[in-house]
Amino acid sequence: MADDRQDSAISGRIRDYMPRLADGELAERLRATGAVLIEGARGCGKTQTALRAARSAVRLDRDRAARAAGTLDPTLLLAGEHPRLIDEWQLVPDVWNEVRGDVDDHPDRVGRFILTGSAVPDDDATRHTGAMRFTRLRMRPMSLAESGHSSGDVSLAALFAGEEPHAPDPGLGIRDIAERIVVGGWPALIHRDPPDALIATRGYLDETRRVDLQRLDGVRRDPENVARVLRSLARNTATEASARTIATDAAGFDGRVDYHTVIGYVDALSRVFVVENQPAWAPGLRSRSVLRGTPKRHFVDPSLAAAALDATPIRLLDDPETLGLLFESLVARDLRIYGQAIGASLFHYRENTGLEVDAILERRDGSWAGLEVKLGQQEIDDGAASLLRLARRVDADRHGDPAFLAVVTGWGFAYRRSDGVFVVPIGSLAA
Repeated sequence: MADDRQDSAISGRIRDYMPRLADGELAERLRATGAVLIEGARGCGKTQTALRAARSAVRLDRDRAARAAGTLDPTLLLAGEHPRLIDEWQLVPDVWNEVRGDVDDHPDRVGRFILTGSAVPDDDATRHTGAMRFTRLRMRPMSLAESGHSSGDVSLAALFAGEEPHAPDPGLGIRDIAERIVVGGWPALIHRDPPDALIATRGYLDETRRVDLQRLDGVRRDPENVARVLRSLARNTATEASARTIATDAAGFDGRVDYHTVIGYVDALSRVFVVENQPAWAPGLRSRSVLRGTPKRHFVDPSLAAAALDATPIRLLDDPETLGLLFESLVARDLRIYGQAIGASLFHYRENTGLEVDAILERRDGSWAGLEVKLGQQEIDDGAASLLRLARRVDADRHGDPAFLAVVTGWGFAYRRSDGVFVVPIGSLAA
């Protein structure tokens, strides 16, 4: 690719870039392997984060000539200073094998390539494994700490290390929370007013159902059926709704949508990173309770659920149940981001006795924490009771005692209760 095109791509970095937790994660991975694949939803900030680390770049979504040249000879896309960014690599899928081969040819060199992708293409026999050559970095829209809407006074890593939370009310009220749900964590929308952000996120979903899904694999899907499934997923955010439930809920004038079709739609929406399920946790138990394995439904950002429901902040404030579910989804988004930065994965817990816990964070070393999400202060006692029941259920000989138990609230102070459960407002939390 021409040098001026590379220079233009690099100079396209936004000057008001807001630091991301992914910055450090990307630097760490570039020190470890020859190539890093950054995956995530369109518009979540992958390209700008990658450009800050890259020395040269080719942006396949913008450069038609580069796509045409790469289709004929993908090695052309590799020429440039390292780290070399190949943005939206899946538009020229053969480049994967060329990057893999280049990394194999330079085993003593790390940080050679950064690939970004807004979709997971179908597996292809010609696209060989990237094991030991690539590491993957998942990016999501910005957390409240990254967008400047959390004080960051309470560190998740510090809680795992045994520190107790102690912080004043961060000043994030219920109206602020409703606005952050509608605006979301998209870098381009962070400073937009909710009505303008809602127009943008509705357009995002419209583009997803009309263009992105077909571009994913060439399969033609009925945009109206996809829209109905999106609305159903939004109505069932933070629940364990089955594909059959969604199919029934999404029924239109043409009758019920087949649940097999729903499964295919949800899989495709996952592959373009629009939805992201929260899997169930399966620890060993002291009791004979039966664990439920159904995942919770979430969009990658709660603003997409709000857009699918056409929910303004005022409408959310008038509908406390929906506001509570979308607040839980916002907390899940932030816990995923903070958890990834400290090596923890997000789950939920449910058993046949009725005991449910909204979030479980489990680190790679096996340590774990239980968190309940309660928007209002009046529900804190119920959340704490569920967490203490969970702690009694889990077999500590196999899994250890929880590193901490916490109720994540919408507002208020961060403190330790007399029963040992922490209370942490989402506006105080950070990695």
